[in-house]
Amino acid sequence: MTVAGWLEPSGAVAGDTFDYSFDRSRLHVSLTDAMGHGLTAALLATLLVSSLRNVRRGGGDLARQVTRANTMMATQIGSDEFVTGLLLQIDLPTGAVSVVNAGHVPFYRLRDGQVQTMSFPSDPPFGMFERTLYGIHSLRLHPGDRLLLVTDGMTERNAAQVDLSAALAETRDLHPRELVQDLTGRVLQVAGNKLSDDATVFCLDWYGNHQPMRRVASGADPSLASPAL
Repeated sequence: MTVAGWLEPSGAVAGDTFDYSFDRSRLHVSLTDAMGHGLTAALLATLLVSSLRNVRRGGGDLARQVTRANTMMATQIGSDEFVTGLLLQIDLPTGAVSVVNAGHVPFYRLRDGQVQTMSFPSDPPFGMFERTLYGIHSLRLHPGDRLLLVTDGMTERNAAQVDLSAALAETRDLHPRELVQDLTGRVLQVAGNKLSDDATVFCLDWYGNHQPMRRVASGADPSLASPAL
C-alpha cells in the first residue's frame, strides 16, 4: 500500500492530527479532531494520540486502544471537552479493515472509478463518557481501492463548496502525495486562503498482498527498499 497525509492549518492552533504505524502484519491509522482552538485543542489532541500509541505499543488491539484511550481522556479532561476520531486497523495479509468512528465525519472509498461514502454508525467522541463501548465495524479492501479520511475542516463552512466525492473520482490517477495536497488546495481556494478550521486528509491506496510477511516489527522493511545505485 501507499499512504500519505496532509494537514493544512488554520490561522489559529486547532486540534487536528493524523497518525499511522506499521507493525509486522497490521497498519494502524488514526485521524482525530479536538474541540476548540488554541492550547486546549492542542493538548487534547496530544493526550489522545499519545494514549493510543501507548496502548498500541503494548500490543493492544483496536478495541483495547479505544477503550483505554477513552477512559483515560474521560478521567483527565473537563466534562465539556472531547475529541472526535476515526481509527482503522488493516490486516496486511488479507486487506480486512476494522473501523471505529468516535463522533467523526465519514470517510470515502474509491473502487473501480466509483466513490462511496463509508458511513458507519458513530459512537460518542473520546472523553465524553467514561464507560462508552465502541463498535468495531468491518470492511475488506480490494486491489486498486483508495480510501480517503478527512476532518470536518474539509467538509464544513466554505469547504462544503468542494464536492469531495467528485474530486476523488476526478483525481484517481494522482499519487496519494499529490492527491492530499490537491484536495486541501481546493478547500484553500474556496476559503480565500483563510481557513477557520484545520483541513486534514489521509489517503491510502491498497494494491493487495503479493509479498511475504514483513521482516520487521515496526518501521520500514529494508528488504523492500530500492537497490543502491
